[in-house]
Amino acid sequence: MDASIKKKIEELREQIRHHDYRYYALDNPEVSDKEYDSLMRELQVLENKFPQYRSPDSPTQRVGGVVLEGFKTVKHRQKMLSLDNTYSFEELKEWTERVRKGLGDEEIEYVAELKIDGLSANITYIDGKLALGATRGDGEAGEDVTENIKTIRAIPLALAAEDIPELIEIRGEVYMERKDFMSVNREREKEGEVLFANPRNAASGSLKLLDTSIVAKRRLNFFAHSLGENKGAKIENQRDFLDKLKRWGMRTNPQWKLLRSIDEIIDYCKSWQEKRDRLTYDIDGIVVKVNDFSQQRKLGFTMKSPRWAVAYKFPARQATTKVLKIDINVGRTGVITPTAELEAVECGGVRIRHATLHNFDEIERLNIREGDRVLIERAGDVIPKVVKVVERLGQKKFPVPKTCPVCQARVVKEKEEDVAYRCINPSCPAQLERGLEHFASRSAMDIEGMGEAVITQLVKLKLVHNFADIYKLTAGDLARLELFKEKKIKNLISAIAKSKAHPFHRFIYALGIRHVGEKAAYILARRFKDIDSLMKAKQGDLDAVYEFGSVIANSVIDYFSQSQTKKLIEEFKKSGLNLKEEPLKAGTAALAGKTFCFTGELKEFSRHEAEEKVREAGGDVSSGVGKNTDFVVLGDDPGSKYDKAKKLKVKIIDEKQFKEMIR
Repeated sequence: MDASIKKKIEELREQIRHHDYRYYALDNPEVSDKEYDSLMRELQVLENKFPQYRSPDSPTQRVGGVVLEGFKTVKHRQKMLSLDNTYSFEELKEWTERVRKGLGDEEIEYVAELKIDGLSANITYIDGKLALGATRGDGEAGEDVTENIKTIRAIPLALAAEDIPELIEIRGEVYMERKDFMSVNREREKEGEVLFANPRNAASGSLKLLDTSIVAKRRLNFFAHSLGENKGAKIENQRDFLDKLKRWGMRTNPQWKLLRSIDEIIDYCKSWQEKRDRLTYDIDGIVVKVNDFSQQRKLGFTMKSPRWAVAYKFPARQATTKVLKIDINVGRTGVITPTAELEAVECGGVRIRHATLHNFDEIERLNIREGDRVLIERAGDVIPKVVKVVERLGQKKFPVPKTCPVCQARVVKEKEEDVAYRCINPSCPAQLERGLEHFASRSAMDIEGMGEAVITQLVKLKLVHNFADIYKLTAGDLARLELFKEKKIKNLISAIAKSKAHPFHRFIYALGIRHVGEKAAYILARRFKDIDSLMKAKQGDLDAVYEFGSVIANSVIDYFSQSQTKKLIEEFKKSGLNLKEEPLKAGTAALAGKTFCFTGELKEFSRHEAEEKVREAGGDVSSGVGKNTDFVVLGDDPGSKYDKAKKLKVKIIDEKQFKEMIR
């Protein structure tokens, strides 16, 4: 009996450690929070019943989590403990009774706050200045993500000058607004990258990026909610702490409330459970804390959690249903995505008929088949996802398609470590609208007047079937579009004709070749000179290009090896586009080999126009400032690149000096 109990305890520990790794290290959990908590509770019960098998390295003896490599590890001055979770009002009531028992006849007030679904962070201020930003990590030590924390505008770099403590640790939640999450995923879709599953994963993945410039673009947000180490600030309770945070300029969630009874706590929880979707961000419950700090100290802590605080977790929006069919969708960048067609089921107040399966690795992990009964989950406005198979009813494993279901072209997986399969046919109907938008965009062929609405109509009316069809459009064709009169038709025809003369490197970029951005397109144009030479380029020719790696080289080879690409290029030739790169302008050799970076708003050029001027003069453009940057061009209201340029002693010039250089 003892041997089997010991074995069960070890198995539970291994399961929990595995899920800790998936959740904290990979940001890719395999189970819901409730399932994880159930495993932890089972282990706690067994260890309490059989204390001889309890060990210091058990998951019950620590907060949990793994410190990732890639950032310096820093120790928290006070531990960042996790909260015990409750899943019913009865459990919440039991917690208040334990608090009452611990405090006797003392008057008790509670502060209830929304539980933000994000990533915990610890912000240290010394003499009012932001000195350190760290992730929770294992509760005792986390990762030093200070530079990424500094990109979050909700976190002040210096506290407002009022009663500033010598040192203070402020804890809170880094999260992403739903609209920003959708924006990030749209950008990832454009780049052909795998989409984030939800805002929490997006925030967590973003905070751990090594490139702070990318982090800054992710629009991360922050709510402060808890106090760690404090030297010098007089704070007696949670209510005063939240008020003081606001005075210091630190963002707190405005929905917190001071409560005095379990009935008030339950009413607060019920209220936000019903109206959570009205918020612009995700919450997954309510945190309730004893307000008075002296009472908190009296109640103390367990090994992993404070006794004076608890989290009430909202019921999971889950349901079970049957997978009727697995559909294959082709995204606008060619990514092949599987989707489960479901037997309709109610989940979180919505009738669900489809759920995302993300990718084919996920199908393999879930081992899901058509006909299986599955558990689905819905969080906020995020597309429902399949959590696991609950009953095996399907017979055949679902295969990865070898050809695109829309155009029958070859499906490829560019790198073994990639999860995305894609159709690389440039004329695939599923990708056409998105591809046309890119082709006509300002930084590509710059066809003014050919925006999203116009392209949608052109495709719907079947006036264009590929990029080259743009150059076959007539005034009569455009007259069929809504709101297109004589002047608008004339302007668009003129813009299309004008685009034929654009530099060859812009044409290469306009094609939308995977991994080939503006810089890579320029390098290809300078290296191969014309379209025929580029199309004939072998693997060795591309590998020999210093700036390229195998990923770009393989992508270019794959693209131009397609029979559809060859037909498309012939159509472009017939239309008279400029398909060769012109020699550099005379007298501009001084810019050859020089790298420029722009920051702030220029007065006489758009950012794109300025970058194009540099390339035309033989120079290069970088999006960030580094040791290889030669010049930083300063516009109005410059950003952090200006500070970095000064730090690295990169030469800084203004717009007037830049104009003189490109004459």
